[in-house]
Amino acid sequence: MIGTALSGVTFISVPGEVGAPAGNQFQYFQFVLGNAVGFIIICTVLLPLYYRMKLTSIYSYIEQRLGHYSYKTAASIFLLSRTLGSATRLYLVVIVLQRFIFDNYGIPFWLTVLISLALIWSYTFKGGLKTIIITDTLQTFFLVLSVFLTIYFICSSLNFDIPQAFETIKSSSYSKIFFLDDFLTNKFYFSKQFIGGIFVTIAMTGLDQDLMQKNLSMGTIKEAQKNMFTFTGVFVILNVFFLSVGALLYIFAAKNGIDIPLDHITGKPRTDLLFPEIALNNLGAIPAIIFMLGLTAATFATTDSALTALTTSFCVDFLGMAKAENANAKDAVKKRHTVHIAFSILMFLVIIVINTLNSSSVVSLIFTIASYTYGPLLGLYSFGLFVKKRGLHDKLVPIVCILSPFLCYLLSTYSTRLLGGYVFSVELILINGLITFIGLLFISKKTDAQTQF
Repeated sequence: MIGTALSGVTFISVPGEVGAPAGNQFQYFQFVLGNAVGFIIICTVLLPLYYRMKLTSIYSYIEQRLGHYSYKTAASIFLLSRTLGSATRLYLVVIVLQRFIFDNYGIPFWLTVLISLALIWSYTFKGGLKTIIITDTLQTFFLVLSVFLTIYFICSSLNFDIPQAFETIKSSSYSKIFFLDDFLTNKFYFSKQFIGGIFVTIAMTGLDQDLMQKNLSMGTIKEAQKNMFTFTGVFVILNVFFLSVGALLYIFAAKNGIDIPLDHITGKPRTDLLFPEIALNNLGAIPAIIFMLGLTAATFATTDSALTALTTSFCVDFLGMAKAENANAKDAVKKRHTVHIAFSILMFLVIIVINTLNSSSVVSLIFTIASYTYGPLLGLYSFGLFVKKRGLHDKLVPIVCILSPFLCYLLSTYSTRLLGGYVFSVELILINGLITFIGLLFISKKTDAQTQF
């Protein structure tokens, strides 16, 4: 779960944002604190529900509680969200590989993407979730090891011991954590980041088939909860180290006259590329190898499990393979393999499109995508869990879940005019979920039982 949750985005983009021109510093830790609260809510509210219902796909709950169309809508949202999110994460690693390695050999970007996906596909094709858990464990080990070794190599280059490094980071211009000024216009304001962190976590983890599939692979609810609480503690601590790496990178860059690399498309500084620039070109061969091990491990751990979860969700939620009459069908394995290949091809196409359109920080892009795509899931689950004795006009649910992100986009675009200068950040996901929830109330009707009509 650590490997899946962190990914190459945390490995590169989070440290890069520490010294971004917008003055990010350690503001991301506000979001991480919200993540921790979100994980606790998942552990105490959602996991008991999933285990009690013995779910293979977590979206089966929506079918039982709200109806067929609601179920298909929830599963579709996951497929869209996870495909976009995972493709964006892999894209970040591919542009690093392309810029610092494959460009030197004249290999085109599309072929680099294809090679990366082929490597991931090769060991997930037959192995399924069991193989994913084993490989993710190894990849997470290399990820965590590379973080600590990177800190060691940078400190050695700066002639710092650990206490000196800690004091230098603390006294630097990069270490501000809490932003409590200018609530309306500051995207980094504490409540925006903290609340956004809570609900992004509930949506992207608790309502995500990928990470929940790992928890549901455990035998009992107590084992799953123990895993989740342990994961939360490790997640928070590791993010502190990632932010510390970011501060050290900018201190190292300032001392050695290293500029933030420019984006090939816009010609503007791109903070995502500072870590690979220093690791691959300024610290020596061993740190460069360790960096690449950590980067590829982080991204492969995310992408391989995403491909497996996408395949599982489509096979269970749309092809009905979990049903007794389809479980032992002769062509079931062939269908699963076909779906697996199809999602690999889809991810390839999405990465090509992202490369054409995006030149901003990838971590920002991922949470922007999450705010729009996962919001309706929050609304659906909230309605199912907290609104009793009301049924839905089930066929109208897809319309509500499409309108909600559209209304959020309009609200975010014109918020400075409509809301006295207010600027939305990741807390937009809460507004998205709330609009969906209100929309579902409008298409609901009181009933004596939790039925659909």
